[in-house]
Amino acid sequence: MENNLAANAAARKERLIALRRRKEGKEAGETNGNGEPSHFAFKQRNYDPETRTLRKRGQEDENEDTVEKAVEGLAEQIIKEDEEKRKEELDLFNIQPRRANWDLKRDMTNRMSKLDRKTNEAIATIFRQRLQSMKKDQKGDIDLLASMNAQEHERDDALEANEDSDDE
Repeated sequence: MENNLAANAAARKERLIALRRRKEGKEAGETNGNGEPSHFAFKQRNYDPETRTLRKRGQEDENEDTVEKAVEGLAEQIIKEDEEKRKEELDLFNIQPRRANWDLKRDMTNRMSKLDRKTNEAIATIFRQRLQSMKKDQKGDIDLLASMNAQEHERDDALEANEDSDDE
């Protein structure tokens, strides 16, 4: 036990001597070859090592820039801007819809979907009737793709003829 106490005392003495040397080196401006201090210097902001008590914040600490000081008037400014935006939003022109017939289109979509379905069915029946009539006329196999291409070519030729007559 005595051995342990003696070892602790010797270690404490060495630490105190090292601390004293550091403090003296700091006062003398001791540096290593790079121009930097040869040891790490502690900054004792909240603790005074001489009196071994906590330091109280004084007038010198109040001059420092803090986040609270930086955002001091920001909250009031944001509230003021928000109130101005809300006043602008109450304008009747902003409340009205951009297109006057948006509600009519919304109401007509259900009715139009039924009509679209019926229109597609009617087109399909007309197409079937034409194919049956073409079969009766030719009494042979009909190439559906060839007949559609032929109709498209006829339309294109008619359009070109109309354009040529308009140019002259």
